[in-house]
Amino acid sequence: MTDGLDLLVVGGGPAGLTTAIRARLAGLSAAVLDRARPPIDKACGEGLMPDAVARLREIGVEPRGLPFRGIRYFDGEAMAEGVFPHAGGLGVRRLELHQALVRRAEEVGVSLRWGVKAEGLGAGGVTTDQGTFAARWIVGADGLRSQVRRWAGLEAGEGSFRRFGVRRHFSMAPWSDFVEVYWGPACEAYVTPVSGDEVGVALLWSEGKAGFDDLLERFPTLRARLDGAPASSRDRGAGPLHQRARAVRRGNVALVGDAAGYLDAITGEGLAVALHESAALAEAVVAGNLSLYAAAHRRINRLPNTMTSLMLALERRPRLRARAVRALAAEPAQFSRLLGIHARTLPPRRLGVDGALRLAWRLVAA
Repeated sequence: MTDGLDLLVVGGGPAGLTTAIRARLAGLSAAVLDRARPPIDKACGEGLMPDAVARLREIGVEPRGLPFRGIRYFDGEAMAEGVFPHAGGLGVRRLELHQALVRRAEEVGVSLRWGVKAEGLGAGGVTTDQGTFAARWIVGADGLRSQVRRWAGLEAGEGSFRRFGVRRHFSMAPWSDFVEVYWGPACEAYVTPVSGDEVGVALLWSEGKAGFDDLLERFPTLRARLDGAPASSRDRGAGPLHQRARAVRRGNVALVGDAAGYLDAITGEGLAVALHESAALAEAVVAGNLSLYAAAHRRINRLPNTMTSLMLALERRPRLRARAVRALAAEPAQFSRLLGIHARTLPPRRLGVDGALRLAWRLVAA
């Protein structure tokens, strides 16, 4: 058994590494266990919202990437464009983000234990294939299929939305400094510029098994843009995306990131939410009270879950979705304010009653 740590994190992705880094910056001892070895890749849209970029800078992490100014929605012939009101977002390869976080964790003294398989929760720690690691606080940051969630009795099973995702990169110069979202039949395509010579394309869909190329056929305009560009990564998939947790803490165990429950990637802010959660969790651990984290988790996820539920409703109603895109196209300033609220750079009140009524009228009139 190892000597007792203040914080032990199971899962070495962005949520786990960020939580451990924040704990070390607060003066606590921290270790991260992961059965994989870096760099760790994952299916991801790879567009960091402005608030996610700010959270990373708070802990001294600035991964290499390509800035983007806002979001474009395409639905058939309709196009709506919104610009972030303040700082923009950052398109960054998941591998680059992970490497930057690993470097920072090493700099601040996090004990990184790669190639260690967690096998269960024991008395005062985590049992692994390399012995037991003792810790005062244990964090499950092990993703959608979290084992820690199950071991702690916090598993609530898959949700009702059977949605999946797959991602591929293409070697080509980005044609836009926006993240572009294309709506198609029971599927969405997210195009993120991640460097001067590479774009990432993530596809989300709500049916059974499907391959990237078959799904891309649903987007003729996008397929034509990508035609001839060589793939620069192998396809990576994820899902079902909707996973539920009974709670985000029990005893001295807390869940963060996807392990704490996940609704859908349709709004593209999964990493931003995870980074906000990791900050709140680290503060609760320093205070010695995980109840503070449970309350913060509810606050952090309230608006994103509302937005995600609305977007999923549009995904299932193509006619209403087309009207919504036309309404946003007619009110670009309001769309930009919505993006600011979505990225937590503007308070919800900035939309205003007048703005909400104008969008509602546009939706009816579209």
